[in-house]
Amino acid sequence: MSVEVAVFAVCAVVVILGGLGVILSRNPVHSALSLVATLFAIAVLFLNLDAQLLAAVQVIVYTGAIVVLILFVMMLLGVDTSDDLETEPLVSQRLFAVIVGVGLLGAILAVIIIGKDQAVTGAQSVTQAISTDTSNVVQLGRELFTTYVFALEVTAGLLTVAVVGAVALSHRPKDVQPIPEPESMTEQGDEPITMTNDEGTH
Repeated sequence: MSVEVAVFAVCAVVVILGGLGVILSRNPVHSALSLVATLFAIAVLFLNLDAQLLAAVQVIVYTGAIVVLILFVMMLLGVDTSDDLETEPLVSQRLFAVIVGVGLLGAILAVIIIGKDQAVTGAQSVTQAISTDTSNVVQLGRELFTTYVFALEVTAGLLTVAVVGAVALSHRPKDVQPIPEPESMTEQGDEPITMTNDEGTH
């Protein structure tokens, strides 16, 4: 067994166990930590395929930024709080969200119908884009912002939705009411309880 096969086997086990931990853990923090293990193992798999740029992006962007941001949001906001969905912090935000969603859906359908296969898969394959004369960073940048610009914009839209969701979750009502006092042990209208003994009433 070669070193590459051994590294692949170990990382594959870590990826599968981490993925199961993400979906089976009851504690969201534990799920996020399992996601860190999964992403780190995927980065090692990229290194095993001699893709250093993708491995660095995997560790820096996903493991080092997005997952850490998720952990900070969960720890700062709390995972056991419930928000009032009937209260709108912004006036007419739901109507505006529907209009924007319909517009984005129409734009995506228009691009897919007009561009057909080239809108999603690109005019070239990834194998054709690889060249030994130019660095992989330059090649990936050129392909992302030309051939695969549609997929890049969709990913950017998803990340924007995640940021907006984090802002919405961080909203707290301004008029916080104090916790009401517990009800009295005696019902209204009843006479107070007195204690008697041989010497009199107290």
